[in-house]
Amino acid sequence: MFQVLGSIWALLLGMMLLMVGNGLQGTLLGVRGDIEGFSTFEMSIVMSAYFVGFLGGSRLTPELIRRVGHVRVFAALASFISAVLVLYATWANPWFWMLMRVVIGFCFSGVYVTAESWLNNAATNETRGKALSLYMIVQMVGIIVAQMLLLVADPAGFILFIIPSVLVSISFAPILLSIAPTPAFESTKPMSLRELYAISPLGIVGMFLLGSVFSAQFGMSAVYGAEAGLSLVQISMFVSAFYVGATLIQYPLGWISDRMDRRLLIMVVSLLGGAGAVVGLAFGGAFPALLVAAFLIGGTSNPLYSLLIAYTNDFVDLEDMAAVSGGLVFTNGLGAIAGPVATGWIMGLVGSGGYFFFLGVLLFALGGYAAWRMTQRAAPAVEDTSSYAPVMMSQSQVAVEIAVEDMEEHEAAES
Repeated sequence: MFQVLGSIWALLLGMMLLMVGNGLQGTLLGVRGDIEGFSTFEMSIVMSAYFVGFLGGSRLTPELIRRVGHVRVFAALASFISAVLVLYATWANPWFWMLMRVVIGFCFSGVYVTAESWLNNAATNETRGKALSLYMIVQMVGIIVAQMLLLVADPAGFILFIIPSVLVSISFAPILLSIAPTPAFESTKPMSLRELYAISPLGIVGMFLLGSVFSAQFGMSAVYGAEAGLSLVQISMFVSAFYVGATLIQYPLGWISDRMDRRLLIMVVSLLGGAGAVVGLAFGGAFPALLVAAFLIGGTSNPLYSLLIAYTNDFVDLEDMAAVSGGLVFTNGLGAIAGPVATGWIMGLVGSGGYFFFLGVLLFALGGYAAWRMTQRAAPAVEDTSSYAPVMMSQSQVAVEIAVEDMEEHEAAES
């Protein structure tokens, strides 16, 4: 592990600083929007715009890299991120923020694609899995640290917009000074949605629902906290709890998934996440209950992403896994665009409790659909299934392809 860290530490440090900037801007906008008097629906549009840009960036960045190279794409997109983080504070207008969120979502998606292709090039067949695990942990740490930074200044001022901009600017240095340009960029074309549904109805339906769950928790958790009357410290802890849960539960569930029918595990994990939403809805007035709810929802929704990819890959040949995973990531992105808008609309109708109501409905629906699919066809034998590859919903298609490639290599070696 230390050998792997020694070869990619600069990339990991730069990405952690970028994730601090990303994590802070999402929470800060939720808090600042409440201060500025934006409606819940206006904030939901702002938050949804990030995922519109993110999905667009994931589709267009590969072509940009082919045209001008990794270094120029990374530097250009990271510069835009730094600029947008400051521009938020110059004009507190929901439509301006929406436009800036599209831009920053596009740029972060492109930065992830570029950084993850560098990561893949820097790793060897023996170290690729460990490198991806370190990358995922660094991303989680960056987001959690970002919530702590929310407390260092008044969210009604400019300082909290300047801090992430500076951190993103600093992140360029360790990456660009230590990483050599990678070979020609290659990306697998995603499989069509019709083909994906034929292979795994649970995979594509689950990914769409899960995209909405993730975007709601990533984009609307601070909006919920502000509307529910939480203090700044409480909002920071509440948002952090989602990612602490995701970090701690990812690997144990992965170990279990390689030893049983994944549909059963998907059902149980989804229902557990739904139960977390019920806790938040029923006992939201007690802050410890909110932390438990956030921990359960974050700790189940993030592993479900990897579980659905692994389950769908159980029904395809090794050479098709990357294309299948690409289609699933695209489907997840479509669901992510809808999540904040639907959440904001429901919260506008029933109040802050609509946040947990929406998450609970989606997670229970996913659990119920997984249970129904168990009656439609037999599960593949455990020894014939693919290995679980831990990835995050915030990562790009490149990270998913790295994880699938690493899993393919291990399975080939075992064979």
